[in-house]
Amino acid sequence: MVVEREKLTQGGKANRQGKVLERTIVPTFESYGFQVIPFREWSQHQARFGDELLLKNVPYTTIYGHPGYTEFLLKSRRHNLEIRIECKWQQSAGSVDEKLPYLYLNCLEAIPEKEIIIVTGGGGMKKGAIPWLKRSAENRLYVKETSSCKVIKVMLLEEFLLWVNNTFS
Repeated sequence: MVVEREKLTQGGKANRQGKVLERTIVPTFESYGFQVIPFREWSQHQARFGDELLLKNVPYTTIYGHPGYTEFLLKSRRHNLEIRIECKWQQSAGSVDEKLPYLYLNCLEAIPEKEIIIVTGGGGMKKGAIPWLKRSAENRLYVKETSSCKVIKVMLLEEFLLWVNNTFS
């Protein structure tokens, strides 16, 4: 029996492809013993969970003043880490790369954690988009004194997996 592939809109296809990145990150942390829990569940019953966590769908208030979410918040007592993790995947022409300056400013101004990792992948972003984001983070562009203690790292998926392996092995 041949199953006809579901026809998706361009946005639906992009969302499905973007989930691949998130679904790669979850088992990576599970393999190092992290519990993966929706933030909402954890925030209501923190005593039920351990100290090595990967929280999913973590809220914050954006620079526009409305609710925003990032994919993950890594909490590790053992490694003394609390890192917000944002994933951006663009496999073909689209608008994800146009949102990178907004994401970067949210990292500086709105996301409360002092350490943030932006994981990118897909190979479809406009030429110059990822280099601009990496250069902005490395050179601390647009950093005000109030956000000067923040560390923002931009990693391709492969770099991120290496970082996870080196950090938690």
